[in-house]
Amino acid sequence: MLQGLSSAEAEKRLKIYGENRIERRKKVSPWKILASQFTSPVILLLIGAAILSFLVNYFRGEEFFDSLLILLIVFASGIAGFIQDYKAERAIEALQKLATPKAKVIRDGKEMEIPSTEVVPGDLIVVEGGDVVPADAEVLEGELEVDESPLTGESREVRKKKGDKIFSGCGVYTGRVIAKVFATGMRTQLGKIAAKMQAIEEGKTPFQRHMERFTKKIVAITVLIILVTFAVALNKFGAMEAGLIAVSLAVAAIPEDLPAVVTIALSLGARQMAKRRALVRRLAITESIGCVDVICTDKTGTLTEGRMKVRDFWFLKASEKAKELANKVCFYCNDAKTVLENGKEKWIGDETDIALKQHVSFLKPEGRRVEEIPFSSERKMMSVVHEFEGEKIVFSKGAPEVILAKSNRALAGEEIVELDEKTRKFVLDQNERFASKGFRILALAYKEYEEPVEENLVFIGLVLLSDPPRPEVKEAVEECYSAGIRVIMITGDNPLTAKAIAEEVGIHTEGVLTGSELDKMSDEELRAALDRGVNIFARTTPFHKLRILEVLQKEGHVVAMTGDGVNDALAIKKADVGIAMGIKGTEVAKEASDIVLLDDNFATIRNAIKEGRRIFDNIRKFVDYLLTCNVAEVLVVLLSTIAFPFISLYPAQILWINLITDGLPALALSVDPARPDVMKRRPRKREEGIINKKLLALITCIGVKKSAVVIGTFLATLPLGVEKARSTLFTAFIMYEFVRIAVIRYNEKLARLRDWFANRFLVYSLILSFVLQLVILYSPVGAYFKVVPLGISEWCVLLAGTVIGFASGILIAWMVDKLTKEEY
Repeated sequence: MLQGLSSAEAEKRLKIYGENRIERRKKVSPWKILASQFTSPVILLLIGAAILSFLVNYFRGEEFFDSLLILLIVFASGIAGFIQDYKAERAIEALQKLATPKAKVIRDGKEMEIPSTEVVPGDLIVVEGGDVVPADAEVLEGELEVDESPLTGESREVRKKKGDKIFSGCGVYTGRVIAKVFATGMRTQLGKIAAKMQAIEEGKTPFQRHMERFTKKIVAITVLIILVTFAVALNKFGAMEAGLIAVSLAVAAIPEDLPAVVTIALSLGARQMAKRRALVRRLAITESIGCVDVICTDKTGTLTEGRMKVRDFWFLKASEKAKELANKVCFYCNDAKTVLENGKEKWIGDETDIALKQHVSFLKPEGRRVEEIPFSSERKMMSVVHEFEGEKIVFSKGAPEVILAKSNRALAGEEIVELDEKTRKFVLDQNERFASKGFRILALAYKEYEEPVEENLVFIGLVLLSDPPRPEVKEAVEECYSAGIRVIMITGDNPLTAKAIAEEVGIHTEGVLTGSELDKMSDEELRAALDRGVNIFARTTPFHKLRILEVLQKEGHVVAMTGDGVNDALAIKKADVGIAMGIKGTEVAKEASDIVLLDDNFATIRNAIKEGRRIFDNIRKFVDYLLTCNVAEVLVVLLSTIAFPFISLYPAQILWINLITDGLPALALSVDPARPDVMKRRPRKREEGIINKKLLALITCIGVKKSAVVIGTFLATLPLGVEKARSTLFTAFIMYEFVRIAVIRYNEKLARLRDWFANRFLVYSLILSFVLQLVILYSPVGAYFKVVPLGISEWCVLLAGTVIGFASGILIAWMVDKLTKEEY
């Protein structure tokens, strides 16, 4: 009996080598997340404006309402961003928390169960069917079949015997071994790959880079406008008034609620993706996935159901007797079984055995097994002797060529006939035909018991197994093609199976390349093959994935890469959008990913891309909506500073427009449903920003037109007094919301009027904005905003301006659409 380590020695080694776990990256402190919310240029500029407003009000002896309101908005924006980022960080931590698995070890001469984290080098571990190997070890005795796909990407079972190495994280199909541990934790193969993966810097998404550039431009333009206006106002009004105008301009030029609205839009998008079985680990990726133009996907479990199934039987001549005997061989010549694990039924055994037994699960066990000759990779067959009420029957299954060689008769219908060479060749030809379609094929045989057991068998027929495609995948692939997205299959399986599945799900390809062929190719040759239209790569390793990814990225493609194994983590981490499998994926792969598919389904990737495109469209819409208002505000404040001896809009009024009456509809735009053509457009370019030439033209032209209309209403009511005119101007910005939404809907080319009002939150927000404005105008609260109630004549002017604004806005949108070819 093997003694193993003593408990004292194991404890000593645990102190030396540490716990047997994969070290995770340091978690981000909540204080650091909170502090980061107040470091953006926009927020810093607003804080500067609040300080300036405070100083102006102090020296003028006025209340600090403006400065307090600005600081309140800054704080609210920071808290909103903190809540969303903290939730995302907590979601990452939840993903990393694993239920500590147990491991069986031999210590002090006794077999015992301990937490796998306490396994140390030198321990003797006992591993059997259904276990996950807890550490890297060398087999001392016994045999088993393991699934090394987490490390190698190869989905077939691998037989291990004395002297072979087994690796941490690999699942065990069948068998039992005692093995000696030689590496734990970060020293295992799994740990080494995890360390490499964690060393890769997490780059910023294209969207984050766009937002940074966009924000810097806004801040630079705002500072320039403030300096110029302050210089003009200083000579005209003096330092105090010039300072107040500068604050007004700062508030007018900056879309204060843009950071919060963007964060909320991304968060709501992430929530929608989670509902559709895609868990987002990096918030910014919810938008970035929308510009993916290549999906590199696994086959097993992603395009397919991830488990072998009996697809059909083939007989020389079908009959009830043949079907009955075939079912019995599948049932009795089989070591698969079910066990209860955490109250749920779980299948244990070889995946082929499981598929066969599940197919004939309607049979009830009878009799008893007398003898078994187990399967081995050398023999390529398995036989059992089963006794039914005193009668012994031999059931055999295995590779067709082996079973045929062991058979001298065959079942044809109800009769047993001689198995001659012609029939043998016919069966082998059928076998080859089925193999070319990607099936895994076993031959079935039986006989009444006689020695030798595995000679003179009666050939029954062939059973065809495969991992079938998921039913929804074909439609998802077709929709990806219509959206201009290329689909590439990268699998560890054989080329015939890969091509057969590709044909079933509709993946187009100009040939198939294997991993060994890839090894002989230069990057230039691989690029040429990809350009030629090769979309299937078979017998690959995760390192081939990484190479294919790098070649595609050098060509300027935005690539989504799926994976589940430990070695996949390198490719997942470097991909523009890394996608890990939630069911069969290793924790290392999940840690490296941006998105985790909770159902391991390719169709979920399609759904996530659709959601990403919807989010980007909506971000573009509310940026259009907010900036048009900002352009108009800046022009109004700037022109009125030059033209009038008084301030046209106070900072508090501009903040109210930007944050409440503009902010609510902008937030509602973020939940707009996807446009009908969202998956019929080609992906946008990686570096295409939020504001393209078409949107810039619309923002500028409609912003200028809006400022002209609202200044017109101001001039029309100026004879009634400055306070009346200022209050009318203030309200004109609110009324114009309805015009801007109408122009946005026109730009979307929505054919039906009811589609304009499909987003009920937008309708409610517009109504609420208008009601809130009435509260400001006709309640004591108005004193804080320095407004007076409006009469019928002022409202008539406002309505006339709204009609003029609507007509001219649609005309401008039509002209810009005709002059530019870009998407809105």
